[in-house]
Amino acid sequence: MKKVFFAVILVLVIALMLPADVYIKTNVHTDAFTMMGKEQPAKDDVMEQWVGNNQLVNKTGDKIMIMDMNKKMMFIVNPKDKTYVETALPLDMSILLPKEAASMVSMMKVTVKVAANGQTKKVNKWSCSGYDVEMSMMMMQMKMKVWATTDVPFDWKMFAKMYANVSKMSFMDDAAIAEMMKINGYQVASEMTMDMMGSKLNVTSQVVEITQKPAPAGIYAVPAGYTKKDKLSMEDMRGGR
Repeated sequence: MKKVFFAVILVLVIALMLPADVYIKTNVHTDAFTMMGKEQPAKDDVMEQWVGNNQLVNKTGDKIMIMDMNKKMMFIVNPKDKTYVETALPLDMSILLPKEAASMVSMMKVTVKVAANGQTKKVNKWSCSGYDVEMSMMMMQMKMKVWATTDVPFDWKMFAKMYANVSKMSFMDDAAIAEMMKINGYQVASEMTMDMMGSKLNVTSQVVEITQKPAPAGIYAVPAGYTKKDKLSMEDMRGGR
């Protein structure tokens, strides 16, 4: 559950009100790990984002998130069973959670610490600065090295409002979001180690494409024929491997 929504955060939401649609492709690799005695194989995912006129769509595997700032609405879409949930912005994640998870919201706040580490390097064609990030939530500890760049064809500072909304999906409060905003630039690569209930999980991500081009028709809307649900199911929250 947490991995799916953290992945949405780690890839980052991009700028608003761009002069043209922007397509971003990110490769995400998860090492094999064991959780509660069950072995999970290594996995490679491709995350795709389209950003238009105050609109964002994020597609990872079989999960789709659509944010429409013009309508002040957010949609979480499950193509597997052709369902979706919607909520007004600013986001209150507790409204969308199933009963099994809603009672845990107050215990799932994330604490965050961000510090520039003074390192620089090239990631693909982008000149980047390094940041060390630490997160903790309940029985989960995360350490990340993030590479961020201002060398992108859009105003990365404009994503702040949308980023704050998405961050709340992972139960970040204003203080945690303020820490994340210390990262100067758009994140194009990250290395994360997560310790959860004694199990270690390693995830790396890297942006491989940022292109300005026309978005596919209908990309910022829920597909026709999908059924609206009041809340996310536990299956929606889990995500597949």
